[in-house]
Amino acid sequence: MLDQRIIDLYDEYTHRPLSRKDFLKRLVQLAGSTAAAMSVLPLLENNYAEALLTAPAKLFTEYITYSGANGVMRAYVARPKARKKYPAVIVIHENRGLNAHIEDVTRRAAAAGYLAIAPDALAPLRGDKILSEDDARQLFAQLKPEDNLQNFLRVFDYLSARKDYNGKVGCIGFCWGGAMANSLAVYVPQLRAAVGFYGRQPDLAEVPKIKAAVQLHYAELDERINAGKQAYDDALAAAGVRYESYLYEGVNHAFHNDTSAARYNEAAAKLAWQRTLAFFEKYLR
Repeated sequence: MLDQRIIDLYDEYTHRPLSRKDFLKRLVQLAGSTAAAMSVLPLLENNYAEALLTAPAKLFTEYITYSGANGVMRAYVARPKARKKYPAVIVIHENRGLNAHIEDVTRRAAAAGYLAIAPDALAPLRGDKILSEDDARQLFAQLKPEDNLQNFLRVFDYLSARKDYNGKVGCIGFCWGGAMANSLAVYVPQLRAAVGFYGRQPDLAEVPKIKAAVQLHYAELDERINAGKQAYDDALAAAGVRYESYLYEGVNHAFHNDTSAARYNEAAAKLAWQRTLAFFEKYLR
C-alpha cells in the first residue's frame, strides 16, 4: 500500500493550484528518490487502457452535440440496442473532462437499462483538441460557473427531444461531477435521483429546494470532502429530502475509479455501484 502522504499529495495536485513541477519535487521527497517517485507515479495517474470494461458492441452508442451557453457542448450517449423509451441517467465526469473511464461508466449505466449521457464540460473551451490530464485540469480554471451550470441544465432540454427518453431522469457524478450532481439536485425540480461520489456539497441554504432523492458516497480518508459531510446530511434530513449517505472505511477519494491503481478499491467500488443501481431502480423505474 502506498504511503498515505503520497496519495494526499496527489489529491492536492489534482484539486488545488499545485504545478506539476512542484508536485514532482514533493513526490521525490516523500518517495525518497527520483527513481522511487517515477515508479510510484503510474500507480497514481489514470491508466485509460484499463477503462474498456463494458463493450460498446453490446450497446447503442453515439456522440452528440447540443447548444451550450458559451459554445457547443459535446456528450457521449449509450443505451441498450432495443429501440424504445428509457429513463435517463446523466453521468458527470471528474475535473479532467470526458474521458475513457467516464465513457465506460456511461456504458455500465446503459447496460443496466438506462439512456446514459455524459456531457463534456470542457467541450466549449477545448473544441476538437485532445488534452492531457494536466491541460484539462488547468482548463477547468477558465470555466465560468454560471456558463457551466447552464451547460448542464441544457442537457435536460436536449433529452426532452429524444425519442428514446421516457421523461424520467437521474444523475450521477464523481468528484467535480459529484458536486455538479448536488447542484443539479438543487436547480432541476424534475430530477428524480441524484447520486454523488465524493463531491463537494451545495450551499446548505439551497438544500430545501431539492426535490430529488439523493444518494451520497464518501471515502473515509478523504478529509477535504468529508469536512462538509455531516452538515449536508443534517440539512437534507431537516429539509425532509429522501437521502442515503454512505462512508466507506479505509478508502481514498476516487475509490470508484478503476483506472487509478493507488486509489481504486474494488470492494468499495462494487458495493457503491450496487447501491447506485438499486437507487436508480427505486426512483427511475
